[in-house]
Amino acid sequence: MSELPETLTIGELAARSGVAASALRYYDKLGLLQSDRSGGNQRRFSRSELRRVAFIRIAQRVGLSLDEIRDALALLPENRTPTRGDWARLSRAWRSRLDDQIQLMERLRDRLASCIGCGCLSLKKCELSNPHDMLATDGPGPRYLIDD
Repeated sequence: MSELPETLTIGELAARSGVAASALRYYDKLGLLQSDRSGGNQRRFSRSELRRVAFIRIAQRVGLSLDEIRDALALLPENRTPTRGDWARLSRAWRSRLDDQIQLMERLRDRLASCIGCGCLSLKKCELSNPHDMLATDGPGPRYLIDD
């Protein structure tokens, strides 16, 4: 069995991670990833950056912004790749956010076919759920779905 190379080109990292090279360059520019330069000024990524890319992708799916992801990764000692323990610690902070998103998605799923409380009065049910656009006093947007 051949030994895996310690570094990857951007094309190799893109192929292995499933993330476009342009996105990887952007992540590198933002400091989410770390690369070195070859003698020909080409990016070289440590193989461990694959784990960071996976971390970024999962965090984005959770709904975190790239700024929030960068802040989370900055909490790691010496900008190292997250370990299982790191992931557990960082993800605990996101648990309430995930719970809120799950509740919102459930409310959306359950009310999607009926009025979502936007105050549009375009459905007959709006007259029952939001007569005379009473929800307008609670603020803009879909008041039955968001809990501001």
